[in-house]
Amino acid sequence: MIRKSFVFIDGIGARKERNLWKTGIEDWESFLSAKSVKGFSSARKAYADRQIHCAKKALFESDAGYFAKRLPSSESWRAYDHFKDEALFLDIETTGLKDNSITVVGLSDGYEYRPMIKGVNLDAFRLHEHFARCKMLVTFNGASFDLPVLSKFVGIPQVPHLDLKHASARIGLKGGLKEIERTLGFARTPMVDGLHGGDALSLWKIYRATGDRHYLDILLEYNEEDTVNLRLIADYVVRELTKSLEPIEVIS
Repeated sequence: MIRKSFVFIDGIGARKERNLWKTGIEDWESFLSAKSVKGFSSARKAYADRQIHCAKKALFESDAGYFAKRLPSSESWRAYDHFKDEALFLDIETTGLKDNSITVVGLSDGYEYRPMIKGVNLDAFRLHEHFARCKMLVTFNGASFDLPVLSKFVGIPQVPHLDLKHASARIGLKGGLKEIERTLGFARTPMVDGLHGGDALSLWKIYRATGDRHYLDILLEYNEEDTVNLRLIADYVVRELTKSLEPIEVIS
């Protein structure tokens, strides 16, 4: 989808982009090869050509930061198909107290889960190493919660951020993460099925008070489900968002 996108170009919004598609300018190559484009003066066309060449170079060099800067945040999903194999799926747990201290950072490439636990292996340097390797961040409500909390602990990478809470709402999937999982038929393991954020707070408190690893293991399983299911939801949501922009009837 990223190669069909024009909303990263100055002065082109969703409506103008759709008009381009309707005239048969369906991707970067068709724009560049056209001698003229309806609605673009020669100077404006040359300027857009330069921006497309910059985008092609960024894509070739896997420069995700370029698209983080150029794509509107609501359109970051368009970069997902290209960068998903280097995406970092992320979900955090906190104390819920005034300082909202981080207790667990769940990280996944969509397949393998790697938890970072307060007092065990959670530190800014290790987290930065994971961030340094990723080309995209995927969260659920991360723009409002996870990333602002994490930013007090470590620098957030300048890569596209797909917040599935907002992207899901665009295709009619509303509610919390667990509600969306149920709608899509994604089942959780019996141990944590039915648990919610308040339970995660309690599990951490009990673990810290008793030292009983059993409660930490339940919390980690809960966080793992939160984290790895993000890829399943992202794959579905991006596929549906892409379909929502197609087909475009070409105006001859």
